[in-house]
Amino acid sequence: MDKQATKLSLGTFIGMTMALCATVRSIPSVAATGWTQITYMVFAVVFFALPVALISGELGTMMQAEGGPQLWVKTALGEKWGFVTAWLLWVQMFPGMVMVASTIGPLWGNVFGNVPLGNNHWFILANILGFYWIITVLNLRYDMAKVGGNVGVWLGVYIPIVVMLIMGIAALIKTGINPSGYLGTFTWGKLLPSLSNLQSLQYFAAISFIYTGMEISSVFIPRLNDAKKTYTGIFVALIGLVLMNLLNAILVANVVPNGQIQLSNITQPILLWCQILGWPTIIANIFSFMVVIGVLIQLSAWVTGPSKTMTQVARDGQLPASFGYHKVNKYGVSKNVVLTQSICISLFALLYGVMKNVNGVFLTLTNATTVIYALVYVLIAIAIIRLRQTQPDMERPYRLGRSGNGLAYGVAFLLLFGILVIIAATLFASDLMQAIFVLVITAVLFMIPLYIDKNKNADWAKQVHIDLALNK
Repeated sequence: MDKQATKLSLGTFIGMTMALCATVRSIPSVAATGWTQITYMVFAVVFFALPVALISGELGTMMQAEGGPQLWVKTALGEKWGFVTAWLLWVQMFPGMVMVASTIGPLWGNVFGNVPLGNNHWFILANILGFYWIITVLNLRYDMAKVGGNVGVWLGVYIPIVVMLIMGIAALIKTGINPSGYLGTFTWGKLLPSLSNLQSLQYFAAISFIYTGMEISSVFIPRLNDAKKTYTGIFVALIGLVLMNLLNAILVANVVPNGQIQLSNITQPILLWCQILGWPTIIANIFSFMVVIGVLIQLSAWVTGPSKTMTQVARDGQLPASFGYHKVNKYGVSKNVVLTQSICISLFALLYGVMKNVNGVFLTLTNATTVIYALVYVLIAIAIIRLRQTQPDMERPYRLGRSGNGLAYGVAFLLLFGILVIIAATLFASDLMQAIFVLVITAVLFMIPLYIDKNKNADWAKQVHIDLALNK
């Protein structure tokens, strides 16, 4: 293959980066904060998204082999913390996939014009369990990666975003600012969380973590034309993501009556806009069906994606051979890893059975996912500081600062500060039971890989090598 043909242009890189983070699922959570979303979004960019993009640029060009964050942390802090990173990236799926799949119930309710059914916690639970296990079985029996392709992104993200913008702008032109909506009349004081809207802090994590996945864009660095210049396209992608989320969230916040937003129901504003504009509600039915298909295809990609990282660490002898995580089928998927994650995801889904408050469950899962993933970003920030100390002469094609370590340390501390504020604000705004659940789950999932590593046995790697040799 011609090497030049594989190079990515600035425009392509911007599009691919946006595709990693673009989602309609987070829009209701952003809208629920009213005008405060602007301040939250600025903080999320300055103290989270931007530092992650800059750090990933340096680390990604330094170490261009497969592995991403796991490789960065492993190189900087050793095999144990590389394993912890891989583990955390895997287990954040457990609450995260339930959160994503929880949108299917409300969407089906809107597809068939039965909104109350879609918001029933038992119906949501049944949809999560039913569809996730169907997707799991399909991924074990077929090469689903070839089936979905980019269709999921178009149906689940791009087209819905355009539809929401068109309808929201048309409704805004017709009615103006809705005084009973989440926006209400603008005042400068509404840009900051006050004692009257302090509960908006509970959505802070969801807003900040819209940009989760920015670090993955670093995998494209080796394919960029003039990486140092072209990588600046990530900042254009950032601006695009900010505008996409803010514009849609402001339009949604204007139409949904204050106190009535449904966090897992992205079709709620579509129905309201149909009423305002006098458009047929079949638009909402079609919209919901498209997003259902998009969500299912995206869920399918997540079933096997992170599992491959666990297969790799198992093959490195970091997990007991008896787990069978090192064994894969003809599609390169480990049945044992996929079944383990599906069982864990099902257990998290049971929250919808024991809690009737759908919004409460959604926020709890969002916050659990956020805090677990935040630990990965803490390790990445520590990794860049450590590598500047231990490997100062290592080639850095995209270096933070022409000389010295001041800029790199400054960016790392910006990220660490941002993570600290995000977690503190999230726990402060949560009720006691939610906060305890998030902390306990995070602590347990963080301690498990440390326990496994402490009890690591050389026989694990030997048995893995024997099994792999027999299966050749």
